[in-house]
This record gives sequence, C-alpha cells and structure tokens, in this order.
Amino acid sequence: MAELIPFAVPTGSDKTLLVWDLNSGPTAEALHRSLSTALSCFGLLHSVRVLPNASVARPGFYAVVKFYSARAARRAQQACDGRPLAQSAPVKVHLGNRHKAVRHQTLPLNSSRCQELANYYFGFNGWSKRIIKCL
Repeated sequence: MAELIPFAVPTGSDKTLLVWDLNSGPTAEALHRSLSTALSCFGLLHSVRVLPNASVARPGFYAVVKFYSARAARRAQQACDGRPLAQSAPVKVHLGNRHKAVRHQTLPLNSSRCQELANYYFGFNGWSKRIIKCL
C-alpha cells in the first residue's frame, strides 16, 4: 500500500523516533552526524536533535529523530533497537508515543525542504521555480 507523504513538517508520533542510552564520550555534534548518517539509509530525515540527559539521569545524550515517512521510521526502529548505533554500546530506539488526542497545527515546509523531499521521492535533481513555457 502506498504511503502519502505531505509537503508539511512531520508531526505524527509514528514518524518520530526516540533514541536513548547514547554515551557521553562523543560530542552532541558528532552524535548528530553519526545518527544522521546511520538513520538516513531508512528514509529521508526531517530533523535530528541530540540533547543532553536530564541532570537526575546518568551523563549522556538522547535524540529525537523525525522522518517524513512513518514506514521509514518503523523500519529504522525495528532495525536499530538494541544495536550499537553511532557508538559501541547498544542503544534503545522507540517510536514516539504521543497521545492520539493531541492535535498539532500542520506547518508547511519551506521551499528548500519541499525541493529536497521532491528530489528524494521523485528521483529528480534540480527542480526549477521558474515557468519554462506557457501554452
């Protein structure tokens, strides 16, 4: 079955992965690069945010990763949970679990994100904003 990918900022919890048990050794920037590289093979990423653990937890990081596609997020979660991802120790990867009753405003993507999304799914590289020919 085909999945509809809207040209909007992903808001669904089924498109969001939570990654935790990330070591405190590498910097947040290094973890961001590693996670982006490792998870982008499952589908186009909208965002990767690496944040420090709360002060009451042990030192380290967690990440919030948003995919455009729920199917890609699900495949990434199944393939990466309990495996070493961007580090030598295994990490926990779960789909977001926001309550269904919460409704979020749908925000449109900016033009460069729309172009990136179209290039990824349609396979083109170099969309134009100009009208080439009017009939």
